[in-house]
Amino acid sequence: MDEVASWPWQLGILAGIVAFLIIRYGIGAWLSAAGGPVLGPVGLQIGGISAPFAWIVMLACWLAAAVSWGNARKRRSLHDTRSDLDSLADISWREFEMLVGESFRRQGYEVLETGLGGKDGGIDLVVSKGGRRELVQCKQWKRRQVGVATVREMWGLVDHHAADAVHIVSLGDFTADAARFASGKPIQLITERELLDRIRAAQTAAGAAPVAGPRRESVKAPQYAAPVDDVPVCPVCAGAMRRRHNGRTREPFWGCARYPHCRGTMPASF
Repeated sequence: MDEVASWPWQLGILAGIVAFLIIRYGIGAWLSAAGGPVLGPVGLQIGGISAPFAWIVMLACWLAAAVSWGNARKRRSLHDTRSDLDSLADISWREFEMLVGESFRRQGYEVLETGLGGKDGGIDLVVSKGGRRELVQCKQWKRRQVGVATVREMWGLVDHHAADAVHIVSLGDFTADAARFASGKPIQLITERELLDRIRAAQTAAGAAPVAGPRRESVKAPQYAAPVDDVPVCPVCAGAMRRRHNGRTREPFWGCARYPHCRGTMPASF
């Protein structure tokens, strides 16, 4: 029933009804019509015998549909109540996967939650759009950078799963080696800032007003603790930017969050 629970809940309801009709009436009718002198009489009796099993299958499908409905409601709630970077971290790893999946759904993707990743790695989601099949890994690492080994591992799964691209979503940063390895490949490294930008854009498009979540002291370094509303847009790629300091002069500036893929900068004052 796990498979049925991963479907839209409406399909689970329909599957239960269809399964009931086939088991309760369809099998007996088919045997009566095509079973001949041997199986024909069996078909006349099998409907009554199979009735309890038909009810069990239908109720199991409906229970799975109820789970699907509950999960869909929870995904929508998780998505529409994320309001800042802290709210992305104040959820469990399983809820984080559901949140990322809902973010892709809001972008028009079909999303399959594989359940293969768990807390430590692997493929968490398979998303499809426009005939493309793409793999997603979610890393709710608050105090660790995602290294090149993780990116290499996901890249190695592309051919095995006949995928077209890879997305790695992390609350932390990516190492320079990871960014270099991903450069020039269909690998998208998505930071917490970029994920929040996607969520806010979808909330705005749907007319959902973000609900402020509980605040906590940020574990990020001070240069990343600015309010999200004050973050400018990169003049080169239109993505989010981060506060940085010149390593030689220590002068503040805004740098593109996608560095080194994008080197857009803007002056800033602290």
